[in-house]
Parts: sequence; C-alpha cells; structure tokens
Amino acid sequence: MEKPMLMAFLFLSIAIMPSIHGLDLSPKGVEEWFKALPSEKMTKLHFYFHDTVTAKNPSAIQIAQANITFQSPTGFGLLRMMDNPLTVKPEPNSEIIGRAQGIYGSASFEDIGLLMTLNLVFTTGNYNGSTLCILGHNQILHEYREMPIVGGSGIFRLARGIATAKTYQADNITQNAIVEYHVVVLHY
Repeated sequence: MEKPMLMAFLFLSIAIMPSIHGLDLSPKGVEEWFKALPSEKMTKLHFYFHDTVTAKNPSAIQIAQANITFQSPTGFGLLRMMDNPLTVKPEPNSEIIGRAQGIYGSASFEDIGLLMTLNLVFTTGNYNGSTLCILGHNQILHEYREMPIVGGSGIFRLARGIATAKTYQADNITQNAIVEYHVVVLHY
C-alpha cells in the first residue's frame, strides 16, 4: 500500500474505532449515552425470605466447610447455596413472588456475619423476569441489617439501592429462618 493510502486507511480506522455497532465508546460517547437515559425511578419492595436448611425439601444446602468450621463459635468457613422462596406474607404457604438464588457463607471469626451474594429473581407481577443483585455483609444477630443492591436486570437495569433485612422468625436448632425484607432501589 502506498504511503498516502496507508495514512488515509490508518486515519479512517482510528476515526471509526471508537464506534462499534453505532455505539460511541469514547469517553464523550459514554457520557452522552448516560445523559440520554430517562430520569431514575424509585421502587420500594416488601417481602419475606424463607431460608429452610433442615426439612424434607430444603431451600438452602451446605456446599462446603473449612476444617475448623464446627470448632469455630461463628461457624467460620461454612458455605450454603440457596434457592429460597420470596413470599408476600411470612407464612410459608403465602403467595410466592420470586426466589433468592445465590450463596451465603460465614465470613467472620469475630461475630456471626455472613457474606451474601444473591439474585432476587422475580417471577410474578410487574417485576416478572427482572432481578436485583445483593452483595453484602449480613450480621444476622443484629435487629436490622443493611445490604447494598449492586445491580439488576429487566425493569431494574442499572439498579442501586438498599435491602434492609430483619429476622421475623428463626430456630437455632433447625437453622431455618424467615427474614423480612424492605428494599428501596433506584433504577431506570
């Protein structure tokens, strides 16, 4: 390729590079994309999370533990995978509006503090097919626990907010619990 043609090709390639499928990937393009978003909405949700560890059909099962887990007063190193129902009321036979799917693990030597990483998957109503993602610290012995909403999908795209958990009922022997959740989320 001759030098003038090569220069024209390189210039054209560099000029087109920031655009993929019509989306401008330059800093200015990203800024413009955000400016074009509609105003944020605030949604409040209230539901109950049923964590059933010991039952004929548990919704949370142990998937791992450390060698010291059962010697630790906090259960450090215990991991559970969950697919817990979310209901309108605290009764187990209440209407199911979704599932809490993810992992929680005992992550503290000092107190009973869980690392929660889960998706709230909504299966009915206006939010059917949408999700909210929680990633946070859950000190289950505190009356109120605040965990961040770090994302979402569907109606909850680009979500951020707070999930406040409060134990409604817990059994220390079975480790089964019903937890009340109040969620406030900003989204587009």
